[in-house]
Amino acid sequence: MKVDYIIVGLGLAGLAFSRELEKHNKSYVVYEDNSQQSSIVAGGMYNPVILKRFTPVWSAIEQLEIAIPFYKALERDFQKKYIYDVDIYRVFKSVEEQNNWFVACDKPLLSQYMIPEIELNKYEGVESDFGFGKLIDTGRIDTKELINDYRDYLLNKNIIRKDKFIYKSLKINDIGVEYDDVKASKVVFCEGFGLVKNPFFNYLPMQEAKGELLIIHAPNLNVDFMIKASVFVMPLGDNYFKVGATFNWKDKTTLPTDSGKKELIEKLETVINVSYKIVDHVAGIRPTVKDRRPLVGKHPKYHSLAILNGLGTRGVMIAPKSSKELYNYLENDIELSKEISISRF
Repeated sequence: MKVDYIIVGLGLAGLAFSRELEKHNKSYVVYEDNSQQSSIVAGGMYNPVILKRFTPVWSAIEQLEIAIPFYKALERDFQKKYIYDVDIYRVFKSVEEQNNWFVACDKPLLSQYMIPEIELNKYEGVESDFGFGKLIDTGRIDTKELINDYRDYLLNKNIIRKDKFIYKSLKINDIGVEYDDVKASKVVFCEGFGLVKNPFFNYLPMQEAKGELLIIHAPNLNVDFMIKASVFVMPLGDNYFKVGATFNWKDKTTLPTDSGKKELIEKLETVINVSYKIVDHVAGIRPTVKDRRPLVGKHPKYHSLAILNGLGTRGVMIAPKSSKELYNYLENDIELSKEISISRF
Protein backbone atom coordinates (compact mmCIF):
# COMPACT_ATOMS: atom_id res chain seq x y z
CA MET A 1 0.00 0.00 0.00
CA LYS A 2 1.41 3.38 -1.01
CA VAL A 3 0.16 6.65 0.49
CA ASP A 4 1.38 10.18 0.89
CA TYR A 5 1.13 10.21 4.69
CA ILE A 6 0.92 8.02 7.76
CA ILE A 7 -0.84 9.72 10.68
CA VAL A 8 -0.27 8.33 14.15
CA GLY A 9 -3.11 9.22 16.53
CA LEU A 10 -6.71 10.31 16.04
CA GLY A 11 -7.43 13.02 18.54
CA LEU A 12 -8.19 16.55 17.41
CA ALA A 13 -4.69 16.94 15.97
CA GLY A 14 -4.86 13.78 13.84
CA LEU A 15 -8.39 14.55 12.72
CA ALA A 16 -7.55 18.12 11.72
CA PHE A 17 -4.44 17.12 9.80
CA SER A 18 -6.25 14.35 7.94
CA ARG A 19 -8.92 16.87 6.87
CA GLU A 20 -6.18 19.13 5.57
CA LEU A 21 -4.77 16.23 3.56
CA GLU A 22 -8.17 15.40 2.10
CA LYS A 23 -8.68 19.02 1.06
CA HIS A 24 -5.53 18.73 -1.02
CA ASN A 25 -6.29 15.23 -2.38
CA LYS A 26 -3.46 13.60 -0.46
CA SER A 27 -3.74 9.93 0.50
CA TYR A 28 -3.13 8.70 4.03
CA VAL A 29 -3.63 5.95 6.58
CA VAL A 30 -4.21 6.47 10.31
CA TYR A 31 -2.87 4.33 13.13
CA GLU A 32 -4.93 4.66 16.31
CA ASP A 33 -4.90 2.38 19.37
CA ASN A 34 -7.22 4.49 21.56
CA SER A 35 -4.51 4.83 24.20
CA GLN A 36 -4.99 8.61 24.52
CA GLN A 37 -8.33 10.08 25.59
CA SER A 38 -7.69 13.79 26.07
CA SER A 39 -9.69 14.90 23.02
CA ILE A 40 -12.60 12.61 23.88
CA VAL A 41 -12.91 13.70 27.52
CA ALA A 42 -12.08 17.36 26.86
CA GLY A 43 -14.43 20.16 27.82
CA GLY A 44 -14.37 21.28 24.18
CA MET A 45 -15.02 24.97 24.87
CA TYR A 46 -13.87 27.68 22.50
CA ASN A 47 -13.37 30.96 24.27
CA PRO A 48 -10.84 33.73 23.46
CA VAL A 49 -10.57 35.04 27.03
CA ILE A 50 -8.48 33.69 29.91
CA LEU A 51 -11.11 33.89 32.63
CA LYS A 52 -8.73 33.84 35.55
CA ARG A 53 -7.03 37.11 34.59
CA PHE A 54 -9.38 38.54 31.91
CA THR A 55 -6.66 38.59 29.27
CA PRO A 56 -6.72 37.45 25.61
CA VAL A 57 -5.91 33.86 24.70
CA TRP A 58 -2.84 33.65 22.47
CA SER A 59 -3.77 34.03 18.78
CA ALA A 60 -7.43 33.37 19.60
CA ILE A 61 -9.03 35.53 16.92
CA GLU A 62 -6.89 34.00 14.15
CA GLN A 63 -7.56 30.51 15.49
CA LEU A 64 -11.33 31.01 15.63
CA GLU A 65 -11.44 32.43 12.10
CA ILE A 66 -10.22 29.02 10.91
CA ALA A 67 -11.75 26.75 13.56
CA ILE A 68 -15.43 27.72 13.30
CA PRO A 69 -15.63 27.19 9.51
CA PHE A 70 -13.66 23.95 10.00
CA TYR A 71 -16.27 22.50 12.38
CA LYS A 72 -19.17 23.83 10.31
CA ALA A 73 -17.77 21.96 7.30
CA LEU A 74 -17.65 18.76 9.36
CA GLU A 75 -21.27 19.33 10.37
CA ARG A 76 -22.25 19.66 6.71
CA ASP A 77 -20.26 16.62 5.61
CA PHE A 78 -21.56 14.33 8.35
CA GLN A 79 -25.04 15.86 8.67
CA LYS A 80 -24.55 16.06 12.44
CA LYS A 81 -24.40 18.83 15.02
CA TYR A 82 -21.05 19.36 16.76
CA ILE A 83 -21.07 23.12 17.48
CA TYR A 84 -23.17 24.41 20.39
CA ASP A 85 -23.37 28.14 21.10
CA VAL A 86 -22.89 28.58 24.84
CA ASP A 87 -22.45 31.90 26.62
CA ILE A 88 -20.13 31.90 29.62
CA TYR A 89 -21.03 33.48 32.95
CA ARG A 90 -17.94 34.15 35.02
CA VAL A 91 -18.83 34.18 38.72
CA PHE A 92 -17.30 37.16 40.52
CA LYS A 93 -15.85 36.58 43.98
CA SER A 94 -15.33 40.24 44.91
CA VAL A 95 -15.86 43.85 43.94
CA GLU A 96 -12.24 43.90 42.80
CA GLU A 97 -12.99 41.23 40.22
CA GLN A 98 -15.95 43.26 39.02
CA ASN A 99 -13.66 46.26 38.53
CA ASN A 100 -11.07 44.16 36.71
CA TRP A 101 -13.81 42.96 34.37
CA PHE A 102 -14.74 46.52 33.39
CA VAL A 103 -11.09 47.37 32.71
CA ALA A 104 -10.72 44.30 30.48
CA CYS A 105 -13.92 45.12 28.56
CA ASP A 106 -12.22 48.21 27.12
CA LYS A 107 -9.41 46.22 25.52
CA PRO A 108 -9.81 45.94 21.71
CA LEU A 109 -9.38 42.17 21.46
CA LEU A 110 -11.83 41.49 24.29
CA SER A 111 -14.58 44.08 23.80
CA GLN A 112 -16.46 42.04 21.20
CA TYR A 113 -16.84 39.12 23.63
CA MET A 114 -17.13 40.68 27.09
CA ILE A 115 -20.37 42.45 28.01
CA PRO A 116 -19.45 45.68 29.90
CA GLU A 117 -21.95 45.35 32.73
CA ILE A 118 -22.51 43.14 35.75
CA GLU A 119 -25.13 40.41 35.33
CA LEU A 120 -27.02 40.59 38.62
CA ASN A 121 -29.89 38.24 37.84
CA LYS A 122 -30.23 35.41 40.32
CA TYR A 123 -30.43 31.89 38.92
CA GLU A 124 -31.91 29.13 41.02
CA GLY A 125 -29.21 26.84 42.32
CA VAL A 126 -26.23 29.08 41.48
CA GLU A 127 -24.14 30.88 44.10
CA SER A 128 -23.47 34.42 42.85
CA ASP A 129 -23.21 37.01 45.64
CA PHE A 130 -21.23 39.41 43.43
CA GLY A 131 -22.95 38.64 40.12
CA PHE A 132 -21.47 37.47 36.84
CA GLY A 133 -19.47 38.72 33.89
CA LYS A 134 -21.00 37.53 30.63
CA LEU A 135 -19.10 36.41 27.53
CA ILE A 136 -20.83 35.97 24.20
CA ASP A 137 -19.88 34.31 20.88
CA THR A 138 -18.38 31.38 22.77
CA GLY A 139 -19.39 27.73 22.66
CA ARG A 140 -18.42 24.10 22.79
CA ILE A 141 -17.55 21.40 20.31
CA ASP A 142 -18.83 17.90 21.01
CA THR A 143 -15.38 16.38 20.57
CA LYS A 144 -16.39 12.88 21.64
CA GLU A 145 -19.19 12.62 19.08
CA LEU A 146 -17.03 14.20 16.38
CA ILE A 147 -14.07 11.88 16.85
CA ASN A 148 -16.29 8.79 17.06
CA ASP A 149 -18.02 9.77 13.81
CA TYR A 150 -14.71 10.51 12.13
CA ARG A 151 -13.31 7.16 13.20
CA ASP A 152 -16.33 5.44 11.62
CA TYR A 153 -15.76 7.46 8.45
CA LEU A 154 -12.15 6.27 8.26
CA LEU A 155 -13.23 2.69 8.95
CA ASN A 156 -15.68 2.83 6.05
CA LYS A 157 -12.86 4.06 3.80
CA ASN A 158 -10.56 1.34 5.19
CA ILE A 159 -7.82 3.85 6.01
CA ILE A 160 -7.58 3.41 9.77
CA ARG A 161 -5.73 0.65 11.55
CA LYS A 162 -6.51 0.04 15.21
CA ASP A 163 -3.00 -1.03 16.06
CA LYS A 164 -0.35 0.24 18.41
CA PHE A 165 2.38 1.97 16.44
CA ILE A 166 5.72 0.22 16.96
CA TYR A 167 8.43 2.83 16.50
CA LYS A 168 11.27 0.37 16.05
CA SER A 169 9.44 -1.15 13.08
CA LEU A 170 9.49 2.14 11.19
CA LYS A 171 12.02 2.09 8.36
CA ILE A 172 13.29 5.46 7.19
CA ASN A 173 14.88 5.76 3.74
CA ASP A 174 15.89 8.48 1.30
CA ILE A 175 12.44 8.85 -0.24
CA GLY A 176 10.22 8.35 2.79
CA VAL A 177 9.27 5.62 5.21
CA GLU A 178 8.01 2.05 5.31
CA TYR A 179 5.84 0.60 8.05
CA ASP A 180 4.03 -2.75 7.90
CA ASP A 181 2.87 -2.96 4.28
CA VAL A 182 2.65 0.82 3.94
CA LYS A 183 5.02 3.07 2.04
CA ALA A 184 4.64 6.79 2.63
CA SER A 185 6.51 10.00 1.99
CA LYS A 186 5.97 11.25 5.55
CA VAL A 187 4.74 10.32 9.02
CA VAL A 188 2.95 12.88 11.21
CA PHE A 189 2.83 11.99 14.90
CA CYS A 190 -0.31 13.27 16.64
CA GLU A 191 -0.20 11.06 19.73
CA GLY A 192 -0.86 13.53 22.52
CA PHE A 193 0.66 12.29 25.76
CA GLY A 194 1.94 9.26 23.83
CA LEU A 195 4.78 11.54 22.75
CA VAL A 196 6.72 10.59 25.88
CA LYS A 197 7.30 7.11 24.38
CA ASN A 198 8.17 8.37 20.92
CA PRO A 199 11.96 7.97 20.47
CA PHE A 200 12.03 10.55 17.67
CA PHE A 201 10.35 13.43 19.50
CA ASN A 202 10.42 12.65 23.22
CA TYR A 203 13.21 15.21 23.68
CA LEU A 204 10.56 17.93 23.42
CA PRO A 205 9.46 19.47 26.73
CA MET A 206 5.93 18.22 27.23
CA GLN A 207 4.41 18.95 30.64
CA GLU A 208 1.44 16.63 30.55
CA ALA A 209 -1.37 17.31 33.03
CA LYS A 210 -4.05 14.84 33.99
CA GLY A 211 -7.59 16.19 34.04
CA GLU A 212 -10.73 14.65 35.51
CA LEU A 213 -14.34 15.55 34.74
CA LEU A 214 -17.76 14.66 36.11
CA ILE A 215 -21.03 14.38 34.25
CA ILE A 216 -23.93 15.24 36.57
CA HIS A 217 -27.71 15.33 36.31
CA ALA A 218 -29.16 18.30 38.20
CA PRO A 219 -32.94 18.49 37.56
CA ASN A 220 -33.31 21.87 39.29
CA LEU A 221 -30.36 23.60 37.68
CA ASN A 222 -32.07 25.28 34.74
CA VAL A 223 -29.29 27.26 33.08
CA ASP A 224 -28.31 27.20 29.41
CA PHE A 225 -24.95 28.92 29.88
CA MET A 226 -21.61 27.72 31.20
CA ILE A 227 -20.86 28.75 34.77
CA LYS A 228 -17.17 29.46 35.37
CA ALA A 229 -15.95 29.63 38.95
CA SER A 230 -13.53 27.33 40.78
CA VAL A 231 -14.80 24.72 38.32
CA PHE A 232 -16.78 25.06 35.11
CA VAL A 233 -20.33 23.73 34.90
CA MET A 234 -21.18 23.22 31.23
CA PRO A 235 -24.74 22.49 30.02
CA LEU A 236 -25.14 19.39 27.87
CA GLY A 237 -28.94 19.49 27.59
CA ASP A 238 -31.79 17.91 29.55
CA ASN A 239 -30.29 19.15 32.84
CA TYR A 240 -27.06 17.22 32.32
CA PHE A 241 -23.82 19.10 32.94
CA LYS A 242 -20.10 18.53 32.50
CA VAL A 243 -18.08 19.62 35.54
CA GLY A 244 -14.34 20.14 35.49
CA ALA A 245 -11.58 20.08 35.61
CA THR A 246 -8.73 18.98 37.81
CA PHE A 247 -5.03 19.49 37.10
CA ASN A 248 -2.69 16.77 38.31
CA TRP A 249 0.94 17.01 37.22
CA LYS A 250 2.11 13.77 38.85
CA ASP A 251 -0.43 11.05 38.02
CA LYS A 252 0.15 9.87 34.43
CA THR A 253 -2.68 7.32 34.30
CA THR A 254 -5.98 7.87 32.51
CA LEU A 255 -7.99 6.30 35.32
CA PRO A 256 -10.45 8.44 37.32
CA THR A 257 -9.47 8.75 40.98
CA ASP A 258 -11.31 9.15 44.27
CA SER A 259 -9.19 12.19 45.08
CA GLY A 260 -10.07 13.83 41.78
CA LYS A 261 -13.75 13.14 42.33
CA LYS A 262 -13.58 14.55 45.85
CA GLU A 263 -11.89 17.73 44.63
CA LEU A 264 -14.51 18.28 41.93
CA ILE A 265 -17.40 17.68 44.32
CA GLU A 266 -16.00 20.08 46.92
CA LYS A 267 -15.53 22.83 44.36
CA LEU A 268 -18.85 22.16 42.64
CA GLU A 269 -20.73 22.58 45.90
CA THR A 270 -19.33 26.10 46.28
CA VAL A 271 -20.84 26.93 42.89
CA ILE A 272 -24.29 25.28 42.94
CA ASN A 273 -26.65 24.57 45.82
CA VAL A 274 -29.15 22.13 44.30
CA SER A 275 -29.20 18.35 44.44
CA TYR A 276 -27.51 16.39 41.66
CA LYS A 277 -26.48 12.88 40.72
CA ILE A 278 -23.08 11.91 39.30
CA VAL A 279 -23.65 9.82 36.18
CA ASP A 280 -20.07 9.56 34.88
CA HIS A 281 -16.48 10.29 35.90
CA VAL A 282 -13.75 10.39 33.25
CA ALA A 283 -10.08 11.28 33.00
CA GLY A 284 -7.46 12.03 30.36
CA ILE A 285 -3.94 13.42 29.99
CA ARG A 286 -3.63 16.87 28.44
CA PRO A 287 -0.58 17.24 26.19
CA THR A 288 0.62 20.63 27.42
CA VAL A 289 3.90 22.46 26.84
CA LYS A 290 5.74 24.75 29.23
CA ASP A 291 5.20 27.84 27.06
CA ARG A 292 1.55 26.91 26.32
CA ARG A 293 2.18 26.67 22.58
CA PRO A 294 1.80 23.62 20.33
CA LEU A 295 4.62 21.45 19.04
CA VAL A 296 4.73 21.59 15.24
CA GLY A 297 7.50 20.78 12.80
CA LYS A 298 9.88 18.25 11.29
CA HIS A 299 12.46 16.08 13.01
CA PRO A 300 15.84 17.85 12.86
CA LYS A 301 17.51 14.81 11.27
CA TYR A 302 14.73 12.73 9.67
CA HIS A 303 12.74 15.18 7.55
CA SER A 304 10.14 12.58 6.63
CA LEU A 305 9.01 12.60 10.28
CA ALA A 306 6.81 15.41 11.56
CA ILE A 307 4.87 16.26 14.69
CA LEU A 308 1.58 17.97 15.55
CA ASN A 309 1.10 17.87 19.29
CA GLY A 310 0.96 19.87 22.51
CA LEU A 311 -2.49 21.37 21.91
CA GLY A 312 -3.10 21.60 25.65
CA THR A 313 -6.45 22.78 27.01
CA ARG A 314 -7.53 24.66 23.88
CA GLY A 315 -7.21 21.96 21.25
CA VAL A 316 -10.54 22.76 19.57
CA MET A 317 -9.21 26.22 18.75
CA ILE A 318 -5.58 25.38 17.99
CA ALA A 319 -5.85 22.17 15.94
CA PRO A 320 -7.32 23.50 12.67
CA LYS A 321 -4.91 26.44 12.31
CA SER A 322 -1.84 24.43 13.34
CA SER A 323 -2.76 21.67 10.89
CA LYS A 324 -2.99 24.16 8.07
CA GLU A 325 0.40 25.61 8.98
CA LEU A 326 2.00 22.18 9.18
CA TYR A 327 0.63 21.16 5.78
CA ASN A 328 1.91 24.33 4.14
CA TYR A 329 5.28 23.81 5.78
CA LEU A 330 5.61 20.20 4.65
CA GLU A 331 4.18 20.59 1.15
CA ASN A 332 4.88 24.20 0.18
CA ASP A 333 7.94 24.99 2.28
CA ILE A 334 6.17 27.92 3.96
CA GLU A 335 7.93 28.67 7.22
CA LEU A 336 6.10 27.87 10.44
CA SER A 337 5.25 30.60 12.93
CA LYS A 338 8.12 30.82 15.38
CA GLU A 339 5.70 30.48 18.31
CA ILE A 340 4.64 26.96 17.30
CA SER A 341 7.78 25.61 15.62
CA ILE A 342 9.69 22.94 17.54
CA SER A 343 12.87 24.71 16.47
CA ARG A 344 12.30 26.99 19.50
CA PHE A 345 13.59 24.17 21.71
